[in-house]
Amino acid sequence: MLKESNVHSHHNGLKTAALLGLLTGLILAVGYWLGGSTGLVIAVIFSLVTNAVSYFFSDRIALRSMGAQPVSEAEFPQLHQIVRELAQQAGQPMPRLYVSPSMQPNAFATGRDPEHAAVAVTVGITRILDLRELRGVIGHELSHVYNRDILISSVAGALAGIITMVAQLAIFLPFGGSDDEDAPNPASLLLMLILGPLAASVIQLAISRNREFQADASGATLTGDPLALASALEKIHYGTQRVPLPADGQLTSTAHLMIANPFRGGGISALFSTHPPMEERVRRLHEQASLTGGAARPYVR
Repeated sequence: MLKESNVHSHHNGLKTAALLGLLTGLILAVGYWLGGSTGLVIAVIFSLVTNAVSYFFSDRIALRSMGAQPVSEAEFPQLHQIVRELAQQAGQPMPRLYVSPSMQPNAFATGRDPEHAAVAVTVGITRILDLRELRGVIGHELSHVYNRDILISSVAGALAGIITMVAQLAIFLPFGGSDDEDAPNPASLLLMLILGPLAASVIQLAISRNREFQADASGATLTGDPLALASALEKIHYGTQRVPLPADGQLTSTAHLMIANPFRGGGISALFSTHPPMEERVRRLHEQASLTGGAARPYVR
């Protein structure tokens, strides 16, 4: 099981690297086509700085957006026990634990590495999941940390930000030098202003969805119980649709960290969700269970 998971992780890592390489190449091609190095340098520096801040303070931003507060073992003994067991099983340090007062069932993990990790659950999720299902969710969230997903999403965000800024700067900066014949066509610039950010967003979405599938598989491997996570995801999906969160403020920039899309889905918005369809996630977990013999089993305290 562990060997299969490592192969799967390596395969997803190659796909992520390919996507990031594609976006980097697109940025370089656009910069070469425009012929103006000044605006490109400004865009690169600004985007890297803003995303570096996001990388190092991602945990505080995400926790604040959900109003999550640290909790002691006396307050949530079963949650602490589950997290401690899985962290020890993975040979990783114990992350900080937080609980959000939100009644929407959801959870997320953040932090740039296992030494700076935080796991947060909502009050809502603790009320609808049993301990076995909650264990499956925690396994998923810890896998995000162990897979270094915060680093990957930060790099993807930085590159996407660069190409978006280049597209915007192309309209206002005198790219192309003094020779009007070498200057980019205004219609082409306008098209890039529209399609550049769209292309960057599509690549970001592909990376985010890829990471969710991997965290499902890795988390199920860690707990040895794919069906527990599948059952939890079905309950969480139903709960998030019943109690959607408002898509505003800092929550919109941290929603991709959560185990399920916290906003109301459906329609055209589903195409631009950072989360893959829940039905597909559940199907893959059932397939994983059938292939590995990961049948349902009770959670033993």
